[in-house]
Amino acid sequence: MGIRRTASLWAAFAAFTAFWLPVALPWSGGAQAGDKSAMTQRKGSGLPIPRFASVRSDEANVRTGPGTRYPVEWVFKRKSMPVEIVAEYENWRKIRDWQGASGWVHQSLLSGKRSFIIASKGANLRKTPASSAEIVARLEPEVMGEIRSCAGDWCRVRVSGVSGWIARTGMWGVYKSEPVN
Repeated sequence: MGIRRTASLWAAFAAFTAFWLPVALPWSGGAQAGDKSAMTQRKGSGLPIPRFASVRSDEANVRTGPGTRYPVEWVFKRKSMPVEIVAEYENWRKIRDWQGASGWVHQSLLSGKRSFIIASKGANLRKTPASSAEIVARLEPEVMGEIRSCAGDWCRVRVSGVSGWIARTGMWGVYKSEPVN
């Protein structure tokens, strides 16, 4: 009788593990680095990964996993902060910020509106897209702004009501050769 009970407990444990483990850890399952099959089991947006977006609200909870059952690890407190979406799971997006911190946010807390941040050293905002052009403003580290468009090595941006051009290398929030319209 003791043997039967032990066997039934093991059967229950095996059934629980087979059903709940893939649900609780959607990216697990023995996937090797670079194997996309584990992440593509659940549909996301269908948009390319990675890509840039921005935080939609003044407060956005960043969680340790893709769901409300995961604890809040930290909170974004700056609306329009640029983030890089590096993974998707259903309505959840794994994001990374300009300092390298990452976590999961609900897609409703993100916007496709493009923004940038001056990451390390300051950058010059210029009147036209040329390194010899007149300097309109000097942007200090952690200054944020809106990306209007990008072509070549330059992006047209707006910062606190002032528009101009900045070299892509002077900001975080756009890829090296990515066109932005």
